[in-house]
Amino acid sequence: MSIESLTRGLRAELDNGGLRGSFLVRDLHSGHELGIAPDVWYPIASLIKIPLAAATLERIRIGELDGSTTVEVRPGRITTPGPTGLSRFHHPARVALDDLLYLSTSISDGTAADALFDLTPPEEVTRLMRQWELHGITARHRMSDLADTPAERLDPTEVSLAHTLAITAGTAGNGHPVSQLDVTRANAGSARALVDLLQALWTPSGIPRSIGTRIRELMTNNLLRQRLAPEFVSDASTWASKTGTLLNLRHEIGVVEHADGRSFGIAALTESRVAAANQPEADALMGWVARTLRDQLRRG
Repeated sequence: MSIESLTRGLRAELDNGGLRGSFLVRDLHSGHELGIAPDVWYPIASLIKIPLAAATLERIRIGELDGSTTVEVRPGRITTPGPTGLSRFHHPARVALDDLLYLSTSISDGTAADALFDLTPPEEVTRLMRQWELHGITARHRMSDLADTPAERLDPTEVSLAHTLAITAGTAGNGHPVSQLDVTRANAGSARALVDLLQALWTPSGIPRSIGTRIRELMTNNLLRQRLAPEFVSDASTWASKTGTLLNLRHEIGVVEHADGRSFGIAALTESRVAAANQPEADALMGWVARTLRDQLRRG
């Protein structure tokens, strides 16, 4: 089967499953890659926590911050399904910066991430990305902004209305009246830019080696493994990743490292046109498409 036929078939499968997607799989050593619309920009939701972690670790490395410093974090008191960790606490807690990095990255705790954004704001995260020659990811807002969407304002029984708005109100240029879904106002990036970031963290680059080592550890300990992980975890491979979810957006980026020494960076960014919060079939479809692209690239 030709590459064109393969990607056309995968696009059709995504469409049949109610998804539009942007995927890229890259061999991190040879640079060979295979994708589907990899240069389309998306709001990236919690995926921004990887650039945030890198920026925080850089400031610790150069002595502007101390990882052992504790900060008082106000409780999130979030009751809607999804958020984790401090976001669900009812009382203040004192947490060291190193531990906030774990909470923010490995369990995707938005309140922990905002405690880090208090110290390193979005514009500084973007500046450091550019300093490291990573030009396709832009940080614009804190994670608390993601908790102010129609889904949080409506009764839980009306969640489908929020998803219907997310699905139907977008523009052809990826604009949206919901600011968190508008690529010109949200934390945003493309599959290619996110794989570039993974490559910079896994192989020699402008990002200091110690930062890459720590983030690889944090991503290997990711607790959210329902999406791509089932397709890439085995006794002969390891999977390190980060998910991002917001309304009808479902994303994941990660690296699969095989026992034979080959490593593949993977980004899967999708939006669903099904007005439902829980879509395990979409998660499974994302994983299958990513695995199919990886298998083809590995054979090639």
